[in-house]
Amino acid sequence: MEIRQNREGDNLTIELEGRLDAITSHDLGAVLEKSLEGVKQLIFDLKDLQYTSSAGLRQFLGAQQVMEEQGSMLIRNVNESVMDIFEETGFDEILEIEES
Repeated sequence: MEIRQNREGDNLTIELEGRLDAITSHDLGAVLEKSLEGVKQLIFDLKDLQYTSSAGLRQFLGAQQVMEEQGSMLIRNVNESVMDIFEETGFDEILEIEES
């Protein structure tokens, strides 16, 4: 999985490419741990994310909990297969997901 970050002031966009699973979710967790300080708006751009497992969902949930304390979080550009996972798990009700 590839993780790209773009920080502009107190806004952070994280683009994910590939598969977010039990192995790669640790990489995302490390990025989030280092990068969220001072962030007011976190955006996940998932246009190139092919799959997420429950481990990936936990990373989104953890980021959401941090951002509830310091700002907001938005997920955008979700493809159909990843959106199906969000819907099947109820995460579409928990996370703010921008419709494409």
